Amino acid sequence: MTSTAAELLEVLWGRASTAPASASQLRVLLILEHHDGINLRTLADSLASTPPSTSRLCDRLQAAGFIERVASPADRRELRLHLSGRGRAFLGDLRARREQELQAVLALMPSAKRTALLEGLEAFCDAAALRIHDADAPESGSRTA
Repeated sequence: MTSTAAELLEVLWGRASTAPASASQLRVLLILEHHDGINLRTLADSLASTPPSTSRLCDRLQAAGFIERVASPADRRELRLHLSGRGRAFLGDLRARREQELQAVLALMPSAKRTALLEGLEAFCDAAALRIHDADAPESGSRTA
């Protein structure tokens, strides 16, 4: 059932096209939204990619006006990545279009089922956030030399 729901959600979200950004570029925008000012290496690590590939992704996003590269105040050789106003507007518009698609489906559901779904999704979000947080936390038992 969960795979069917995930596939249907993908179809619905697919109706709200991510053009002109590719799926990989969208992922970069979402990471930058939550980690404003990270450097290229940190972004590459987040994407499980190489710095050259990540740099090319950022080149295209910068050319589209979605991100800005700014020299770090601490080290002028290091560039910090930021969403531009256009990048933020793009994500806001994409979310609004996706929400519109979801609202149309939710409107077809009985009220009690919508309430149950909301409660279930809140619990899911809490559990997913906990799992992501635990995966990102350093191991408490690890030692360094």
